[in-house]
Amino acid sequence: MIHVHGTVVLGDGREVGDVWVEDGRLSLTRPSGLTADMLRIDGVALPGLVDVHCHVGLGADGAVPPEVAEAQAIADRDSGVLLVRDAGSPADTRWVDDRPDLPRLLRAGRHLARPKRYIRGYGDELSSPADLPDAVAREAARGDGWVKLVGDWIDREAGDLAPLWPGDVLAAAVARAHDEAARVTVHTFSTEAVDDLLAAGVDCIEHGTGLTADQVRVVAERGIPVTPTLLQVGQFEAIAAQADARYPRFAARMRFLHARRYAQVAAFHEAGVRILVGTDAGGTIAHGRIADECAELVAAGVPAPAVVAAASWDARSYLGHGELVEGASADLVVYDADPRSDIDVLRSPRAVLLRGVLREPGR
Repeated sequence: MIHVHGTVVLGDGREVGDVWVEDGRLSLTRPSGLTADMLRIDGVALPGLVDVHCHVGLGADGAVPPEVAEAQAIADRDSGVLLVRDAGSPADTRWVDDRPDLPRLLRAGRHLARPKRYIRGYGDELSSPADLPDAVAREAARGDGWVKLVGDWIDREAGDLAPLWPGDVLAAAVARAHDEAARVTVHTFSTEAVDDLLAAGVDCIEHGTGLTADQVRVVAERGIPVTPTLLQVGQFEAIAAQADARYPRFAARMRFLHARRYAQVAAFHEAGVRILVGTDAGGTIAHGRIADECAELVAAGVPAPAVVAAASWDARSYLGHGELVEGASADLVVYDADPRSDIDVLRSPRAVLLRGVLREPGR
């Protein structure tokens, strides 16, 4: 049995002073028959953190072998991330479900893109836009209630970001996903792709760097969450430098989006957009960096209490994994201090309890 003592945040701001963990489950009531060998952990406990934009099984060149994916998942877990929405991966990671020592994984299947309009080896590249609705149905069957679309990427002939899909095809694809009881999240950097995405009824937006003030207002009114992925957007200057010679318009666009990244996130917050926390780990970003992403959101002007909620119980609620309640799986992260007062506290978890078991770092 484990006794967590101090401040335990159950969710939505509700707190208790103590909880107990037995047989992997949470108890809010002091049990009878306490034993002398019971482990006590003091501190401030939160529901396990959530990375809603993460890619377990993805490396810089595409799919990685299971041992690499395992190391990625362990790095996420040791950072306090106990629930991952895998926002597109070419690897088969179903084996993760059989590993109680690894974070819970909600998959979105593979990225759906067009030939030469996304990163090679990452997505399923459809030869015709008309194939998108059927591909969405297929990925909905492979995923866990989510599908991931690439909404825009560089068009090398035009030399700048451009939408991948016609509006009518998007509308049919999103409707098909909803018929399959799946939600659709979409990668978008640009402004041009957003109106068709909103008209199609997408459920979530990844990055959102190009949204205008009017588009932000619509997103807020419809309750569509945005995952800003500031660690990824922080790389836009380097991407621009690589593109300068061949694609100057694209390079200029990426520099513009990079320069206004904090103002964009502040605009999301001020408009009442639901912000989710995602590192975009996998590819070129290391796993286990949820604290860095949270610190970036605070630097952009989102208050630390709101960021902590977004990285914990609010994301859990959005994904259908809810708050900590009596009898829930004991997925907790314990800190020496309250990260709602100092976001840097997230960098040093004191204890990680996944499915009620204290997990040793790296193991």
